[in-house]
Formats: sequence, C-alpha cells, structure tokens
Amino acid sequence: MSDAVVEQGTGLSEVERVVDVFVAPSKTFTDILRSARWWLPFVVMVLLGLITTVVVDRQVGFARVAENQIHQSPKQEDAFNSLTPEQKTARLQGMAKGYKFSSYASFVFVLIFVAIGALLYWASFNFGLGARTTYGQMFAVWMYASLPRLITGGLAIVLLMTGVNTDSYNLQNPVGTNLAYYMPDAAPWLRTVLSFFDVIGLWVLVLLVIGTAIVAKVQRGKAAIVVIGWWLFGLIVMTGIAVASS
Repeated sequence: MSDAVVEQGTGLSEVERVVDVFVAPSKTFTDILRSARWWLPFVVMVLLGLITTVVVDRQVGFARVAENQIHQSPKQEDAFNSLTPEQKTARLQGMAKGYKFSSYASFVFVLIFVAIGALLYWASFNFGLGARTTYGQMFAVWMYASLPRLITGGLAIVLLMTGVNTDSYNLQNPVGTNLAYYMPDAAPWLRTVLSFFDVIGLWVLVLLVIGTAIVAKVQRGKAAIVVIGWWLFGLIVMTGIAVASS
C-alpha cells in the first residue's frame, strides 16, 4: 500500500484498528500513517483499569495489597517489623491509601509512561536512523501495541472474582504470565529479571517492532534494535533498583 493510498483512503474505523492489533497488526499500524488517533485504546484501558481496581478493592482490599508489597522486599519488611504496632497500623493505612489512589488514577501513569516511551522512540528513530516519523505516530503505536496488556487485567479480574490469589495478590505482577509469579521467595533482582520475560510483555514488544518499522519506514531488523535496546536498558535499570532496595 502506498503512502498516498494510506493518506487519502477512508482507512479503518476505531474498532477495526483495535481488533486488527490482535489479528492483523500491520493493518492497524499502517493506518496510523493516515491518522495518529489513539483515543479508543486509551478509553478501553481506562475502563478496564477502573474495573480491575474496584475488584481488587472488594476482593482483596488495599490493606492486604500493602502487606503483600511489603513482603516483596526483605529490606522493607525488616524496616516494617521494627515498628511499633501503632506505627505499623499507620504505615499500612498510608500505603493502602497510596495504592488505592494510584490504582484509580492509573490512566495518568499510562499517559506519562507512553509519552516518555514515544519520545524515546521518536528521538531514536529520527536522529539515530534518519527516519521522518512524528511524535504523534509513535504515541499512537505505543497505545495500540499496549492493547494485549488488557488480557492481563481481564485474567486478574476473573481470578479474583473466583477467589483465586486473593490472599497473595501482587499488584505489580497479578497474573502468572511470567516465571517471577511462580517464584515469590526468589531474590528481588531475580524476580525483576524474570518479570521482563512475560508472555504478554513480549507480545507487546513484537507489536512495537512491527509498528515502529511501519511508521518510521525502516526495516524491521533496525526497528528491533531500537525497541529491544530500550527494553534491555529498562531491564538493567529496574534490576539495579531491585538490587539496591533489597
């Protein structure tokens, strides 16, 4: 399909673009060359995020979420155990409120994360590979490529509604799509590394390669170098943080 056809044709509807991400991703990303709109995937993410938060609040409770997060870090758990009962109660209440607020406002963090990721990709492709893509196109690619993460939210809702995993619910890793989920007693740095090799996360990575190659008009091999390069950078940084905080 030529650029002229992409820009002048009627293109795909919003629903078609969302569906094609799962069945024919190249069609969705090619249509971004015509229009970089991204509102529907964002609306769907916001709605699912709100539903997930309500379910977590009712089935688990954010006090339990806070306790489970404390247990994820030996250093944090040791510091918590050294507190008086009154201090422990105050700490848990504060953490519970923080997790509840951040969960209901998760769409804000989604926008910030996508905005930063799109900026890094836009700069890498335009200045590193000499592409002529726009920031808006990269932003749209990120939004649509992130749609498989809805599966994680959907699975979390189903499991919690059926009473599975309510006591040990991990807000940061709610579904067993990676090995870290099955190794709760492993060192924090190892859990961090393993969490990056997530079935859904790797699917998103593949979609990012396909999407950026199309909108930047570069070979997929070159797109993969940029996308996987930033993924490895994130893995190293997050592992370093896990080591420092454990």
